[in-house]
Amino acid sequence: MEYLLIALVVLVLLILVSCIKIVPQAQAYVMERLGAYQGTWSVGLHVKIPLIDRVARRVNLKEQVADFPPQPVITKDNASVRIDTVIFYQITDPKLFTYGVENPMMAIENLTATTLRNIIGDLELDQTLTSRETINTQMRAALDLATDPWGIKVNRVELKNIIPPAEIQNAMEKQMKAERERREAVTRAEGEKKAKILEAEGAKESAILLAEADKQAAILRAEAEREKMIREAEGEAEAILKVQQANADGIRMLKEAGADEAVLKIKSLEAFEKVADGQATTILLPAELQGIASLATAWKETANK
Repeated sequence: MEYLLIALVVLVLLILVSCIKIVPQAQAYVMERLGAYQGTWSVGLHVKIPLIDRVARRVNLKEQVADFPPQPVITKDNASVRIDTVIFYQITDPKLFTYGVENPMMAIENLTATTLRNIIGDLELDQTLTSRETINTQMRAALDLATDPWGIKVNRVELKNIIPPAEIQNAMEKQMKAERERREAVTRAEGEKKAKILEAEGAKESAILLAEADKQAAILRAEAEREKMIREAEGEAEAILKVQQANADGIRMLKEAGADEAVLKIKSLEAFEKVADGQATTILLPAELQGIASLATAWKETANK
C-alpha cells in the first residue's frame, strides 16, 4: 500500500512538472483546450491544465529562408527558361499560420511558381535577363498580399539563377566572347596610341634639348670668338700705343740732346724705311726730304765704289 501511494505521488508530480512550459526567445506556442484554440503563449513561463490543454504548434518567429528549386517558365517570345527563387519570410501571426493553411511552405512554393510564370509571361527573354529587380519587386508584392491571411510576411524575393536554353547560352557566350575581344582590341589600340604619343613627346623633348644645347654651344663659341677678337684688338692697341710711346720718347730724347734738323730728317727717313718694310712698291716722300734722299743715294754709290 505504501509503494502504491509513493508511485501515485510521483506520477502526480511528473504530471505537474509536465504542465509547466517555458517558451524560449523568438518562439510562440499555439495552445488548444479540448481541441479548440485557447491562446498563443509568448516568451516566458506558462502552466497548462493537465489532460485538457495541449501545445498545438511551436512557431518560429525568426526570419526564415526558403530556397525553391528551378521552375520552368516561358517568356513572351516563347523562350523556355528555368528560374530558381529565394524567399525571405517571417511569421507574424502564429494562430493564422497554424490554422490558415494546411502546409504553408508547399503553398508558398506553388504560389511562387504561378506568380513567376505570370510575370515572366509578359516579358521577352532580353527583358527577363535584365529586369531582375523589377521581377523581384513584383513577386514580393504579390506573395506578400497572398500570404497575409496565413500570418506570413514576405520580406524579400530574389531570383537566384536565370537559366536560358542551351542554344541561347551558346549564342550569349559567343557574343560575350566577341565583346570581350573587342574591348581587349580597343584597350590594346589605346595602349599603342598612348605609347606612340609618349614616344613622340620623348622625341620632341629630345629635339628641343639638342637644339637648346646647340644654341648654347653657338652662344659660347660666339662669346669666345668675341673675347678673342677683343683681346687681340686690345693687344694690337697696346702694341701701337707702346710703339707710339717709344717714338715719342725718342723724339723727346733727341730734342733734349739738341739734335739739329738734319738728324730729325734722317730719323724720318728711317721711319719711312720701316713703313716700306721691303714690300711697298711706291713710296711718296715729302718735298723737303727728296734732296736728302738724293744725297743719301750719292753717298751710298760712292761707298759701293
